[in-house]
Amino acid sequence: MKKNLFYTIVGLTLLFTTFSSCGEEKRKSSRTDTKSSGAITFASDESFSPIIDEELQVFEALNPEAKLTPIYTNELDAINLLMTDSIQLVIASRRFKQKEIDNLKARKFLPVCFPIAYDGLSLIINRENTDSCISVKDVKRILSGEVKDWSEIVPGSKRGLIEVVFDNKQSSTVHYCVDSLLNGKPINSPNIYAANTSKEVIDHVEKTPNSIGVIGSNWLNDKRDTTNTTFKKNITVMSLSKFDKATPYNSWKPYQAYLLDGRYPLVRTIYVLLNDPYNGLPWSFGHFIEMPKGQLIIFKSGLLPVRGDITIRQVNVSEE
Repeated sequence: MKKNLFYTIVGLTLLFTTFSSCGEEKRKSSRTDTKSSGAITFASDESFSPIIDEELQVFEALNPEAKLTPIYTNELDAINLLMTDSIQLVIASRRFKQKEIDNLKARKFLPVCFPIAYDGLSLIINRENTDSCISVKDVKRILSGEVKDWSEIVPGSKRGLIEVVFDNKQSSTVHYCVDSLLNGKPINSPNIYAANTSKEVIDHVEKTPNSIGVIGSNWLNDKRDTTNTTFKKNITVMSLSKFDKATPYNSWKPYQAYLLDGRYPLVRTIYVLLNDPYNGLPWSFGHFIEMPKGQLIIFKSGLLPVRGDITIRQVNVSEE
């Protein structure tokens, strides 16, 4: 008996661009890094650490005299480090705020921000939980505290209280939910908790049948699958719907194709924030991520790169 399996395959044609290399300036600070050498520290929201680790590995292989040390922390602390001139590069899910730009320019800096990728904000549940479709409306109701029990989402459910777990109370995932889902109102459920890392969220959901974890989709891809059409096997990724009632036919998982065509409703942009007046190693690594090699790494990770011509085609696979 044949089974017809339809997969959406996403192809990427990278757009090659060049950026100018200005002459090295005489520096008045103690920094000794150049575009391809030296040692620096930079910060990133912890939820982006898998993709940033991959970018770092390739960049340092291409630039063997460069050593970059990431600080994986929450988005608030990362940007605070940049604002105090402790670091010059941050990976975050938001642009500079106008007051931050004004502050840096008043100190004769020239802050730069540009997008590098699109990430799906993902909801994960325990493998025992078969209720894997949910509407954005119900997500909002859970986060606002209006809904507290699984039976209010799935009539007849015996799973009890809905326990929602975030990676960090100051993380980009929390900020996205507050800004984009709750219109700036605080999360107001007594059964919402913050772990310390995205890995801890996955571990908690794997052990807790009534829980929902909120993490970035770059944590979910199974590295054995080069097509980016499967997720980690130890948890279930929920399908989200823009409609009030979620069904398997109107709900979508955070695959690249559905981030691209708008069917997946919770998409955030990942940005590079730079404050590097010397155009040294922070500048070089930040721009590497938006260049063809860096964008290809993003594509292979399962996220959606900002640059490139994306091709989507349907493939029909027959199995005996």
